Amino acid sequence: MNYQVLARKWRPQNFQEVVGQEHVLSALSNALDQNRLHHAYLFAGTRGVGKTTLGRIFAKCLNCETNGVSSKPCGTCSTCQEINQGRYVDLMEIDAASRTKVEDTRDLLDNVQYAPARGRYKVYLIDEVHMLSKHSFNALLKTLEEPPGHVKFILATTDPQKLPITVLSRCLQFNLKNLNPTRISAYLKQLLTHEQVIAEDDALWQLAVSAKGSMRDALSLTDQAIAFSNGNLTTVSVRDMLGAIDHSVLVPLLSALIHNQPKAVLESVEQLSDFSPDYRAVLGDVLALLHQLTLAQLLGKDWESEHPDKEALLALAADVTAEKLQLLYQLGLIGVRDLDKSPDARVGFEMALLRMLAFVPATASQAQPMSEVLEKKP
Repeated sequence: MNYQVLARKWRPQNFQEVVGQEHVLSALSNALDQNRLHHAYLFAGTRGVGKTTLGRIFAKCLNCETNGVSSKPCGTCSTCQEINQGRYVDLMEIDAASRTKVEDTRDLLDNVQYAPARGRYKVYLIDEVHMLSKHSFNALLKTLEEPPGHVKFILATTDPQKLPITVLSRCLQFNLKNLNPTRISAYLKQLLTHEQVIAEDDALWQLAVSAKGSMRDALSLTDQAIAFSNGNLTTVSVRDMLGAIDHSVLVPLLSALIHNQPKAVLESVEQLSDFSPDYRAVLGDVLALLHQLTLAQLLGKDWESEHPDKEALLALAADVTAEKLQLLYQLGLIGVRDLDKSPDARVGFEMALLRMLAFVPATASQAQPMSEVLEKKP
């Protein structure tokens, strides 16, 4: 039997299996259970957050033979099974990116008037709908506003701003959110336990961060990591696969910046150069750590984080002023902006760090660390 990639094998089959998107799931579930169904839905969000998956589950909810129209399709009837396998006759999945012409849209609309072949509803799932031409949108408008009672439209797009306002006004719009690394990491851990694959928590965290909010990207990277590491996802193997730097180098770098130690800063940069890194990405990682430090400083022991260097960051947060953290962050942003203008990426990166050391106002350097302020509180 052919191997099935994780992104397909673990595609959610009902609303309960969807990770995140509670605001969308709640609205759709209530509409289905109360039979308050709109004729057109628009799912907007970046790649891999569940737009097409939600469309398929919604089609099952509408046409399930066992449970009828409800938010909990049985998953076992012939309709649910055929939708899972992508061969249900009354679910038309259309790739708008490859069918942009008005003739394609007219051919599609010619069949709208006919009753479903098997189910209660005929569902048109149009992916990347923003790719349709202006004439195609015009041809679609009237049908989209007043379709026959047996037709439901589900539109999916990664760029809703390209849709005409006339289309947006005819749909219920749901904006799907990017998933945070903590949630992705927890899901990957649960999934790999079922797959009987050994994985270190820090390795999963790196995969979750690299996915940039997309669950599908996270699963694809996990597939790649399993092959790369021969089924043993260690921190080192995942870092090597991603071409990422060892983040244990960044904490000493940040400590040297906070404690005004130019020599230690340059030594850390020399260590980083062994990885041949993308210096823009490294500077971004430094900014992300400054953000984590600020949260750790404000929340203290109440700070909840899956970051592997949490204890080290808490110690640093107690040893620096809030003003200095804000200054370092602002100077880092300027460094990112100017990096393209630098004659060499490493030179630009080093100068951004040296600027952080040079431009520390006396008020910031003389202010008491947060740990001393907290000690004086009654």
